[in-house]
Amino acid sequence: MNLLHGKLGPTFDALLFDNDGTLISSMESVHRCWTRWAREYGITEEAFAAVELHGRPAAEIIADLLPEDVRAGALARIEVLETEDVAGGVVLLPGTKEVLSALPAGRWAVVTSATRPLAEARLREVGVDFPEMVAADDITRGKPDPEPFLLAAARLGVDPARCAVFEDAPAGLAAGRAAGMTTVALTTTHPAAELDADVVVRDLSAVSVLVGADGVTIETDDRP
Repeated sequence: MNLLHGKLGPTFDALLFDNDGTLISSMESVHRCWTRWAREYGITEEAFAAVELHGRPAAEIIADLLPEDVRAGALARIEVLETEDVAGGVVLLPGTKEVLSALPAGRWAVVTSATRPLAEARLREVGVDFPEMVAADDITRGKPDPEPFLLAAARLGVDPARCAVFEDAPAGLAAGRAAGMTTVALTTTHPAAELDADVVVRDLSAVSVLVGADGVTIETDDRP
């Protein structure tokens, strides 16, 4: 299904949001920090360009590029670089404030491939207070494995089948599908043709939510 205008499903018990590329954008910061990191570790431009950065835990990216004996130090280094670059390097994406302000605690969570300190620093930078988060520190297998989303559903005490996932990256959407959840793709970082989801919209400004006794109703409006 690729519904661009109308009501999605009956109701949902919880909405699960990826962070970077979905709620916020730190793409310039990410590329700036990772490019500097790659130079420091002597990684060629060709090797670096061949690795998918977006929507994956840093530890997995580093495992694709460096031998095991230097990975721990490399992970600590990119964490420092990205955290130091947060100030002025993060912006809210359209619709984020409106959607999140309509949701009470217990009805939503942030599910990110970033580490908790970095994700929290980015959200604080743009003034987003989150009730629940699943970060890279909390899991053993990152997206596209369903573990992050299943853990978020468990922490919220809801049935995964009654969750909707909002994602901008193919890996995250694959994780949501594998978790048995409804998927909503945002074309903030990838073209629609690369996004396999139940619904595809431009960003959260095309989404409205209504909370009722039976759960959360989602409507999308992505007309030109």
